[in-house]
Amino acid sequence: MLGKLFTEQFAFSKGDSVVVIGLGRFGSSVAQSLMRLGHDVMGIDRDSDPVQSWADELTHAVQADSTNVNIMRQLGVADFAHAIVGIGTDLAASLMTIMALTELDIKDIWVKAMTREHGQIAQRIGAHHVVYPEADMGERVAHLISGRMMDFIEFDDGFAIAKIHAPGSTHDHALAESGVRDKFGVTVVGVKRANEDFQHATPGTVVLPGDLLIVSGPTRKIELFASGKQNNR
Repeated sequence: MLGKLFTEQFAFSKGDSVVVIGLGRFGSSVAQSLMRLGHDVMGIDRDSDPVQSWADELTHAVQADSTNVNIMRQLGVADFAHAIVGIGTDLAASLMTIMALTELDIKDIWVKAMTREHGQIAQRIGAHHVVYPEADMGERVAHLISGRMMDFIEFDDGFAIAKIHAPGSTHDHALAESGVRDKFGVTVVGVKRANEDFQHATPGTVVLPGDLLIVSGPTRKIELFASGKQNNR
């Protein structure tokens, strides 16, 4: 589930080649999702079991030491457009893999980090993007448990998209009339009403009690909007 969620953050063009290093729970889920989206995926792991498990599911699955730049070069990793380092608890292996990818001049390196310190070091030595699956999933679950949000995805720049129950302040008003963007600093992207198709929101869209709203904006402002509290800017 973690990998599937974070696949939505990867800004890859359809058909791009991706190497996923570390075929544990996160890496294998990401690799599988990328295959489904039409990408060529090479999976690399130092252990044989996950490689055998995913050999028939990925474009290529290879047992190899990803910390060895010469081996990575022989595997053709330098030709891949994107690399995702999903190595779990072995911090040294994760960082040495990033160094190898940097030496191969990979232009887009994504790293799964277990801690903020891990992420900071990864960026200093060449990672372009860092994701924190466990921490971010914990925050997402907290939002869902609160009952204010039915779904929630936060990106690494503090921007989020959420599905929420329409707050009372929007009921029986057109979006332009309720002034959601001016008052809360968020944008209503669409409206889903029971037994009706999803509709893209316009200034004239009237929100009714029971509607679900798809909203985008800074995470904290979405939280305030979902709770019915006006943003104090």
